[in-house]
Amino acid sequence: MKNNIIGLFLLLCTLNIQSVSAQRHYRPEISVGVKFGTNLSNTTFQPKVQEGLLLGYMGGLSFRYIEEKHFGFIVEANFSQQGWKEDFENEPYQFSRKMNYIQIPFMSHIFFGNKFFRGFVNLGPQVGFFISDSYKSNFDINNPPTFTSSNRETQQYTMPIANKVDYGITAGAGLEFRILRSSFLLESRYYFGLGDFFKNRKKDYFATSSNKNILIALSYMFRIR
Repeated sequence: MKNNIIGLFLLLCTLNIQSVSAQRHYRPEISVGVKFGTNLSNTTFQPKVQEGLLLGYMGGLSFRYIEEKHFGFIVEANFSQQGWKEDFENEPYQFSRKMNYIQIPFMSHIFFGNKFFRGFVNLGPQVGFFISDSYKSNFDINNPPTFTSSNRETQQYTMPIANKVDYGITAGAGLEFRILRSSFLLESRYYFGLGDFFKNRKKDYFATSSNKNILIALSYMFRIR
C-alpha cells in the first residue's frame, strides 16, 4: 500500500513537471490584423420604445497576444455603427437613429484545436467613444404625427447624446483557420451596454438608454512572432 502511494506521488510529480516544462517551452504568439463585419443593434429604453434591429457596419484593427497553450488576450480598436430602428407596425412611418463609436474591447482569448484549425471564445469589458449620430425619418421629428398608439414615446427623436463614453461587457465565439503565419477568423459577438447615452437623472425622461448589439465579423491576422 505504501509503495503504491509513493508510486502515485512520483507519477503526479512527473506529470506536473512535464506540464510546467511544456508551458515554459510554449512559444508565445503576437499577431496583428484587421476585421470587418455587420452589427445588428437595438437599445434598452425605459420607458420602453417599440423597436426592431438596426443594420450597421464595423471595421477595425486587432492585436492578439498568446502566452500559454490555450489562453491569451485581444485588444481591438473598431469603428462601429449602432443605434435603433423603430417599429411602427402597420403605420406608414419610418425612423432610425444611428450612432458612430470608436470601440475598444479588452478580451480574454480562450482557444482549443490544433495548429491548423481552432475554436475560440472571447470575453471581456468594452469601452466606446461617441463620434457622431444621424437619423432617417419620413416625418418631421420636431412635429411628429398623431400615431395610432397613444402611448408611443417620441422624446428620443430629438434628444442629444449626453454621455459620450459608452461601456459594457462583450462576449463571443468563433472559428480560426491557420495557414503558416496567416489566420482567417469568423466570429459572432454580443455586446451588452451598462451605460446610458441619454441623461438619466431622476428629473430626466429616460431612466435607461443603453446599447445592445450582435456582431458578425471576418478577420485576417498575421503572426509577427
